[in-house]
Amino acid sequence: MNLRIGNGYDIHRLVSDRPLILGGVNIPHSLGLLGHSDADVLTHAIMDAMLGALSLGDIGHYFPPSDPQWAGADSLMLLSKVHQLIQQQGWKIGNIDSVIVAERPKLKPHIEKMRENIAAVLQLLPNQVGIKATTNEKLGPVGREEGICAYAVVLLTAS
Repeated sequence: MNLRIGNGYDIHRLVSDRPLILGGVNIPHSLGLLGHSDADVLTHAIMDAMLGALSLGDIGHYFPPSDPQWAGADSLMLLSKVHQLIQQQGWKIGNIDSVIVAERPKLKPHIEKMRENIAAVLQLLPNQVGIKATTNEKLGPVGREEGICAYAVVLLTAS
């Protein structure tokens, strides 16, 4: 089999006194995401998709919240570690498609920088990293602005 597809999902609660970091971009907002690391849901969803494509578990297995060394960790650094693991298994990324679901703030002005950040870490062209943003039409916890979530799909090819 020369192709593998994985999907990933992550959600974190919005709280005050935390930065809002998505795709490695610190986005000005009155609320940020709560988590053991920097709580970057986009990057976490991508990592889970990469790991899932190869049946390697999830990011909690490699970076458990019970381990203090990952407290406040930069998710782009964690993404780099997952990328190394994928490469060691003999695979490379074909492309990524993702969506961030948030009522606020508006993410469109930040998407290009997110794409650049993720592409740089994964040694991809920016056009291999798709990022979209949408709202949840005020439905559920994301719609009530209690959190932000992200979905990702990753295509891996044998190297």
